[in-house]
Amino acid sequence: MLVIGAKGFAKEVLEVIRENGDSDNLTFYDDINSHDDNLIFAKFPIITNEEMASDYFKKHDNRFTIGIGNPILRSEMEKKFNKLGGKLSSVISTHTEIGTYEVRIDDGTIVMPNAIISNSVSIGKGSIIYFQTTITHDVSIGRFVEVSPGAVILGRSQVGDFSQIGANATILPDVKVGMNVIVAAGAVVTQNVPDNCMVAGIPAAIKKEISPLNFLHEK
Repeated sequence: MLVIGAKGFAKEVLEVIRENGDSDNLTFYDDINSHDDNLIFAKFPIITNEEMASDYFKKHDNRFTIGIGNPILRSEMEKKFNKLGGKLSSVISTHTEIGTYEVRIDDGTIVMPNAIISNSVSIGKGSIIYFQTTITHDVSIGRFVEVSPGAVILGRSQVGDFSQIGANATILPDVKVGMNVIVAAGAVVTQNVPDNCMVAGIPAAIKKEISPLNFLHEK
């Protein structure tokens, strides 16, 4: 598998891949930062250009996952590496509790250890579900969403594409969080949140507007 990125979050993804026993031919991609001997942890190779990535997909493994946290960059990387012949793939920790029924986790989603995902949950393409998050029944999470450590998303709630849920934030039942929303760490969201804004506090209130993303409605 090729991991896009070789810094912070990519190192966390590496540990999940290793625990899952899927580290054969594991390689990283970084065309921005320099690394000693083009290795991560003095072991895993780093490739540095698109030609090398295309060659890797042809000769070794066409799967890739995205070790970058920023939702917009994740979307851009998904398009870029699909064109190079890769297939966006999920990385799901074996130390995660996932419901048995009506759970849909789309391609490219990364689920870190000790997350809890209940029944009747859908998680969109390219999302990140971090350590010790709780997602209860009938929750819908959009594409390229980041759910930070300790966040709790309760029954029948919805989170729109490209939104970020901060560490230890709570979204109460039946609440709809729009697209391109930042929920600050520790916030408690008690009512619906419109698109393109940041909310914070208990109860959460809008603190500022965020510039809309022109491509949000693309599928």
